[in-house]
Amino acid sequence: MTAIENTVISVTGGRDYNVTIGRGMIADAANPRGQFSEALGAGVNKVLIIHPPTLGAIAAELREALSGEREVLLAEVPDAEAGKRMEVAQFCWQVLGQADFTRSDAVIGLGGGALTDLAGFVAATWLRGVRLVHVPSTVLGMVDASVGGKTGINTNEGKNLVGAFYAPHAVLCDLDVLADLPRNELLAGFAEIVKCGFIAVPEILDILEANVAIATDPQSSQFRRLIELSIGLKARVVSEDFMEQGEREILNYGHTLGHAIEHAERYKWRHGAAISIGMVFAAELSRMTQNLPDEVVDRHRRIFESLTLPTGYPRGRWDTLLATMKRDKKARGSMLRFVVLSAEGKTSILNVPDTSILFTAYQEIAT
Repeated sequence: MTAIENTVISVTGGRDYNVTIGRGMIADAANPRGQFSEALGAGVNKVLIIHPPTLGAIAAELREALSGEREVLLAEVPDAEAGKRMEVAQFCWQVLGQADFTRSDAVIGLGGGALTDLAGFVAATWLRGVRLVHVPSTVLGMVDASVGGKTGINTNEGKNLVGAFYAPHAVLCDLDVLADLPRNELLAGFAEIVKCGFIAVPEILDILEANVAIATDPQSSQFRRLIELSIGLKARVVSEDFMEQGEREILNYGHTLGHAIEHAERYKWRHGAAISIGMVFAAELSRMTQNLPDEVVDRHRRIFESLTLPTGYPRGRWDTLLATMKRDKKARGSMLRFVVLSAEGKTSILNVPDTSILFTAYQEIAT
């Protein structure tokens, strides 16, 4: 299958690059006029493909397709958040160093959101920056992690506390790679799509509510539309605020509590499961502080439940979650900050000096 009918979304700020959405790009990787050749550009002599064990066969296929005038190496790293550790980054640096990678060479991040975070961090820090191409293999990776230039690894103190802003040179979203994605992982990725719907793009919510089974079918036109709408929103926001000094903060809707839940679960939960709870919490907080209508809060729960994503968390975990949120990178001194809604598509930042209101909102999602 060849790549046809590609959608190209441009991203500016930090570095101008394109996000290409289509099918057959990996199968067409050997084509000297294909998307991979264009993404890597001329003058790249060495390529390191960083990938998780589950994508070993695709990584090997890419390696064979891209080899020729280039030397292509593979670096297999742990899957999901287990790969976002300093020891794993050091392993990748070691591979780059032993193969004498220079600034004219490239890193390809092939995998989900955690993998592209790691690969981006490795590319950003090796020789202070080498060429980077993302090939996201999950819904989450396509609509969120691979676009925007946020890279990072986790520490014992929290998620993404060590990282850098480093824009990729290209992002290739091959929808065919989603064919074998486990259903629960595919649905977890929809949490970030739902987020885009509530903060800015109501069409997303309408598509999901019209027929969630069709909307979550990777072969459907509705599925592709949701991917394109979500990437389009993120491209617009990060183009205007690459370093997250203003509008880009809206993309953190639900993430402050969500990241704390991921930390509490030792990163064994899927990101989308934690973020869905975080968004219901943010909606409850918005109802208390911004008069967000009840029907919008209820719509959060209804949509997440239709995606079989969780909407509550144990009552006795609050103190642990609060301690983690206080270390969140979005906090300012002792002031916690939350993205809140006054209506669908109307966001603002809530500074919280008194955590009692947070505790009250948490009781609304506590199980």
